[in-house]
This record gives sequence, C-alpha cells and structure tokens, in this order.
Amino acid sequence: MPPIDIDTIATQPDAIRDALRELNNLHQRETSYLSPEKWDFLVANAFSATCCGGQALLIAFDETAPYDNPNFNWFSERFVRFAYVDRIVVADGLRGQGAARRLYDNLFDESRAAGHERIVCEINAVPPNPASDAFHQKMGFLEVGSAELSGRGKTVRYFAKDL
Repeated sequence: MPPIDIDTIATQPDAIRDALRELNNLHQRETSYLSPEKWDFLVANAFSATCCGGQALLIAFDETAPYDNPNFNWFSERFVRFAYVDRIVVADGLRGQGAARRLYDNLFDESRAAGHERIVCEINAVPPNPASDAFHQKMGFLEVGSAELSGRGKTVRYFAKDL
C-alpha cells in the first residue's frame, strides 16, 4: 500500500479544493452541505484543514475559533482546551487504506504541539453512522454526552479522546 500524504487544504489548487467540497457534499447526510462561501469560511478559520489529495479531508477547530455551531458550542461550554473535528470524509475508493487514521494522527500531533488537551467530535445517532462509530471506538474516543439538534432531524453523540 503506498504512503498516504497529508496536505493542507488551503494550499491546494482550486480543482482539488472543489473536489474536496464536492466529496463533503456527497456525504452531507453525515456532515452537512457546504456552499462555496461556507467551505471557504471553514477552511480559512480551521485550526487544522487537511486532505489526502481530493480523496479525503479533515477540518477541525480549536476553542478560539469564530465558529457558531451547536456541536462546537456544546464542547466550548464544557472544555477549556480542545480541537473539535467538524468533519472527516473519505472517498469510497480510499476507505480501508488508512487515510482517516493518517488524518487523525496528523491532527493529534498538531494538537499536542499547540497544547490542546483533547480531541472532540460528534457522531450521528440519528441518522446512524455505524462506520464512524466503529472507527472512533478503535481510535480510543469515549462518549461524553448527546443532543438532539432541533430543526435538523439529527441526534448526535459527543465523543472525546484525551491526548
């Protein structure tokens, strides 16, 4: 299996950035739809926005981010130092090859270097996302809460992994 390179989304050519936004939008049921403007906002304000070519992405914010999101806000009310994984998406053709693990390992390294105490994320309970459940369990994340996102048709479970 060839090594999986991790790059910064912001430095990618427009074609790769567009492919990553499209990949996100193909999985909007699990993540959420991103307009070009919202995509640009997320990438510009992220603590970490990384990718594996146009085939996988991870966008995370730290506690200082200007991000108004109910899941991010839930963590902000409970933790002082953290990196919040807003979304991770891997194209079907790259699944099972270690891309998600490499993206997370990179985030763990960046977060430790910045002095963050934990990585946090949410996983949909409704609609369910069993692949994400299994992956995050293998990565050592523990459930720390849950919420129903009114008006969005989603119930989420909140997870944390201490660094």
